This record gives sequence, structure tokens and C-alpha cells, in this order.
Amino acid sequence: MAIAEQNRDERVAAPQQTQSAGSALASLSLATLLSSLGTSIASVGLPSLMQNFGASFQSVQWVVLAYLLAITTLIVSAGRLADMFGRRPLLLGGIALFTLASVLCGLAPTLWQLIAARAIQGLGAALMMALTLAFVAETVTKARTGSAMGLIGAMSAIGTTLGPSLGGLLIAGFGWRAIFLVNVPLGVLTFALAWRALPASSKTAQADRGEFDAIGTVLLALTLAAYALAMTLGRGSFGSLNIGLLAVAGIGVLLFAGAQAKVKTPLIQLASFRDLELSASLGMSLIVATVMMATLVVAPFYLSRGLGLDAAMVGLALSTGPLISTLSALVAGRLADRFGAHRMMTAGLLGLATGTFLLSLAMTKLGIVSYVVPISVTCVGYALFQTSNNAAVMMGVGAGERGVVSGLLNLSRNLGLITGASLMGAIFAAASAGGTDETILGSAAAARGMQVTFQAATVLALVALSLAVLSWRTVAKREAQA
Repeated sequence: MAIAEQNRDERVAAPQQTQSAGSALASLSLATLLSSLGTSIASVGLPSLMQNFGASFQSVQWVVLAYLLAITTLIVSAGRLADMFGRRPLLLGGIALFTLASVLCGLAPTLWQLIAARAIQGLGAALMMALTLAFVAETVTKARTGSAMGLIGAMSAIGTTLGPSLGGLLIAGFGWRAIFLVNVPLGVLTFALAWRALPASSKTAQADRGEFDAIGTVLLALTLAAYALAMTLGRGSFGSLNIGLLAVAGIGVLLFAGAQAKVKTPLIQLASFRDLELSASLGMSLIVATVMMATLVVAPFYLSRGLGLDAAMVGLALSTGPLISTLSALVAGRLADRFGAHRMMTAGLLGLATGTFLLSLAMTKLGIVSYVVPISVTCVGYALFQTSNNAAVMMGVGAGERGVVSGLLNLSRNLGLITGASLMGAIFAAASAGGTDETILGSAAAARGMQVTFQAATVLALVALSLAVLSWRTVAKREAQA
């Protein structure tokens, strides 16, 4: 009789647990959408901000840079704080801060107040980005982790894709303030859903808080800020300021490593990087983000100058990649669950290398097909890698380290995007013998720049593939010995 009642209780609890996990995953998906939308929607408003505030491009670009810098410099610290004090309150705080900052952005009377509000918004986004992956590992079973990561990846791609088009419509209908105020109802909805659905902080996260590494946090933030500024200032041209900032970043790395070795509870356990699987995953994430940035930096010039497409067709062609990434991420998660994350990670990198190689051919005589087919292959490979890599990493770390490791994953991706914007842009400018401005006149020059840039991207993709194979063999050997 007791056994029958127990079985009945389990049958009743199972659907409730599934429903709870589904609601939690929905709130995490919305948080991902908000943070990615915050990145992409602001870019389309820069011309309007220049006009309304009477400012230069160098000034208004800080509306984008302040947000990205805040995320890049604070995301690891956000993950560490969550591991110490609990992920639920930190994530709810991040959503609330992002929403409040969106109000401040929409009401900002001056450009510099807008930039300050965007930095606050970036802090909220850092908390959301650092904790969504960590929460996925808590709310779904290991058998469904890949599918959940695929959904998160798809929502990130949707936010990136939706930003420019939605921002354009909002500016046309209501003015630039609407591109920030639109986040407010979405933020309120996300907060309400997260408040109701997210599980309480795990005991592991609360058990041994230790002390927060304030010195390490400051050193890491300054180091990352110096590197990010070195890669973004000057719009692709490297001068003495950029070199000086890189030197500061290099010194910062040494000081940070020394500080971490001396404190009892470091921000980052440097010994964890001895784990080949984790180090390889972070390295691959950085490399792949660098490669993918080439599609955003170089492709518009190839499509407009190389193929001679008008603005409407360029926009339509550029939307192919994000759309493919969104659809592929959902399928990628299921494939990772079925065939294993490491196997699918390797397959994704093989697809990425194939796609970038096809892009390096840049045959203008084939027209738009020479871009659409290769970029589709590239984005399928990217979605498969990103989903599988995130799943493999988050399944392999302990509950007490998920916040900081999630932050490291997002940090590696952000650093790759920053590096790619500078590196790939410089390669394209040099190879096209002009630069990314009006001096690129002929289709031959644009095609040549495209070819050389994606030849370099293919080499990087093959390096990432080598790391994946090495990591896979290490995991297989470890499992065989166990």
C-alpha cells in the first residue's frame, strides 16, 4: 500500500517538476533575449543620437561601448558573487537593474547621462549573462541539458537579429528613446516569471562563501577594460594609445595572476585551467567568436562592393546567418543530447571550417549564392559548436563553481568578438589594399579582401578543431580508465 502511494506521488510530482523547469527555462530565455537585444538594438540608434545631441560619432559610439565594457569587465565577478551568495537573488537583481537602467536610458536628458545609464544596464546584463547558463544546469536534467542550451542559444540569436529591425521601426515611429524603453515591459515580465519559477539557491552555493576577492576583481576589471579599449578605439587603426593599452593589459594579467595565488578565496581558481577540457573549451569559444565576427565586419563590404547589391538586398543577405543560427541552435541541442556534446562539438567545428573555406573562395561570378550557401554552412556549424560546448562545460563543473565558469564562458566569447572586430577588420583592410571606407571601389578589391580574411578565419577554425579533437580524446581516455 505504501509503495503504491509512493509511486502515485512520484507520478503527480513528475509533471509538476517538468512544468516548473519549463517556466524557469522560459524566464532564463527571456533574460538571454534581453541582454542580447540590449547589445544589438542600440547600434541602429547611433545616427539619431548624433543628430539629437549634436555629438560626433566618436562620442555616441560610447553608448555601445559602455554597455559592452561593463559586461566584459564584470561578468566573471558577477558569476563569483552568485556562487558565494546564491544565484537566484543575483539574477533577479540583474533583471531589476537592467530594467531600471532602461528607464534611465530612455529618460536621459544628456548624452553622458545616457552613457552612464548604459554602463549600469551593462552591469545588469552581466549578471543575467553570467547566471543563465549556470541556472540551466540546475533546472534541467543532464539528459536535456543540450536542448536547453540550444534554446538559450536560439534566444540569443533572436535578440541579435531582432535588434536592428525592431530598433529601426521604433525610432521611425516614436524616436530614439523608444529603443531603450521597449526593454521595460519585457524586463518586468522576465522578473515576474523568474521570481515565480526559479528554484531557491542551492546549498552548495551557500555553504562556504569565503571572502570576496575585491583586489582580484579590480585588477581583472582594469585588465579587461584596457584590452577591450585597445581593440575598439581608433576604429581598427592601431596607434600608440592602442599599444599602450595592450601593454597595460599584459601587466594587468601578471598582477592578477600574482594576486590570485596569494588570497585564500580567489576570484578565479587558476588551478582549474590545468583541466585540459575546460581550458580547451574556453580557448575554442574565444577562437570561434573571433571567426564569427568576420561575418559581421567583412560581409557587408563584400555584398555591397563585391557583388554590387543595394542596401535592401545587403540587409536581406545579412539576415541569413542569424536566422540559420537560430533554427540550428534548437536542433543542435537535441543532437548534443542524443549523440554526446563532445562529438557534436567536433562536428560543429568541422562545419565551421568548411563554411569559412567556402567563404574564402568568394566567387563573385556566382552572385549572392557565393555568400548565402557558405554562410549557411558556417552558421550551422557555429550553432552546433556553441550549444555543445556550453553543455559540455556546464555539465562538467561542480554546483559551487557554475556561476564563475558560466562567466568565463561568456567572457571568452566577448573577448573573441572584440578581438575579431579589430583583427578581421585589419586583415580585410590590408588585403583589399584600401580599408573599410570609400577607398574600396572595385569588386575585385572587395573580393580579394574577403578571400584573405576568410582564409585566416579557416586557419583559426582548424586550430579550434584541433583543440576539440585533443579534448575529446582526453575525455575518452579518462572515461576508459574510470
